[in-house]
Amino acid sequence: MPVIDVKATGANIKAIMKMKGFKIADVQARCGFNTPQAIFKWLRGDTVPTIDNMIIIADMFGVTIDQIVIIKKI
Repeated sequence: MPVIDVKATGANIKAIMKMKGFKIADVQARCGFNTPQAIFKWLRGDTVPTIDNMIIIADMFGVTIDQIVIIKKI
């Protein structure tokens, strides 16, 4: 059964942000967050973005959602 690898997805978001030159504050502003706490949770692999935020960051990064989400089979 395929599931989202939350830790690997967080690491992937962090890598894409670095590669594309985005800072946490950039993502925070685009997603409309008052604080960056949710983004830190994504990057640590504690949680994944909601589908709405996934669409926003995929557009921001110029990638597709499937290029962000890492899937593993269990």
